Amino acid sequence: MLCSPTSPAMTAFPAAQPGVAPIDIAVPAAQHRRVFLSPPHLAGGELDALQAMLDSGWVAPAGPVPIAFEQAIARAIGIPHVAAVTSGTAALHLGFQLLGVCPGDEVWTSALTFVASIGPAVQMGATPRFLDVTPDTWTMDVDLLRRELAAAARRGRLPRVVVPVDLYGQPADMPAIVEACAHWGVPVLSDSAESLGAIQHGRHAGADARLMALSFNGNKIITAGGGGALASEDAGLIARARQLASQAKEAAPHYQHEEVGYSYAISSVLAAVGLAQITALQARVDARRAIHARYRAALHDLPGMRFIGEPNWARSNRWLTVIRLDPAEAWVDRETIRRALAAEQIESRPVWKPLHLQPAFRTAAQAGGEVAAMLFEQGLCLPSGSSLSPQDQNRVIAVIRRCFRA
Repeated sequence: MLCSPTSPAMTAFPAAQPGVAPIDIAVPAAQHRRVFLSPPHLAGGELDALQAMLDSGWVAPAGPVPIAFEQAIARAIGIPHVAAVTSGTAALHLGFQLLGVCPGDEVWTSALTFVASIGPAVQMGATPRFLDVTPDTWTMDVDLLRRELAAAARRGRLPRVVVPVDLYGQPADMPAIVEACAHWGVPVLSDSAESLGAIQHGRHAGADARLMALSFNGNKIITAGGGGALASEDAGLIARARQLASQAKEAAPHYQHEEVGYSYAISSVLAAVGLAQITALQARVDARRAIHARYRAALHDLPGMRFIGEPNWARSNRWLTVIRLDPAEAWVDRETIRRALAAEQIESRPVWKPLHLQPAFRTAAQAGGEVAAMLFEQGLCLPSGSSLSPQDQNRVIAVIRRCFRA
């Protein structure tokens, strides 16, 4: 059942938490324009950057603009070597290739993530294994990882690669994950597609992993309309990634190929947009964190309302604000709120359906999975774009609070 239509009357909200502006909301009954989950937010310099790129004549995936974009990414994340590519999925594929994934190898990742975290490895013939997440950070359970690695060593079948995921901008505990894997000689490829600008243990999310994948998809905190990147402290790995991404062309006056590569090099068009965008990274992070804080201030008093935790060693970029409705306390569920928001032209979305519950992976091995399944059943992503206006956020808040009164 949907909640009742929006009332034009003033809605009372709880007092704001410290550091958050007071909330005073009146929502009229008239039809509203659509509010999207995480739409692109232009920085203002994109047209100038594109015009300069076009004037230079460098439209192909070559020339000064992709190089400048890679350098800007490296400065933003504090990792010196970066290869910009066509997508975050392409970055992960190259990462698996560089780390030697072969048919029959096991690759482990979090159960609660998007399919791209494991899809390229499966396409390469690898066998996936899904590890549960913690209920506070929603990222890979490090204690479970340690136990599973020890058990795998006893079986004589360690994973080729472990892929932790920085979920919804919340960083995974990378030093602990890397330490656990290093004990058994297993490399780590961080799926940091959602966490550009997030910090863990004083470094960028994903830092300390052997390789780190980023995304600049249209819904990300910084977008090029597409594109991704692979980053590492290892210059040799990134040089190899660039060669593979450019069809593995050898240095010769003719087209010489000692092996088969991929058409993954980023175009100058995407790189120009990304270069204009990335200057606004900190402002985008600040805006999304403020939106998250306002949701917390407005909804924290509702029974059963939960948010992703933020440990003292992390600073999430809050790419998406996600709520969880604990059924032991809440008298409305995720779907009631999602449908009520949809009726008001407000986009929201259930959290990622865990990979071990996806039909494509029905035969895959898993360790745990109960927490990921619970989060999927109870979790809902709210509109969180950095361009979200206070008025539109008020609409979201009002609908949710109304559901608790229905």
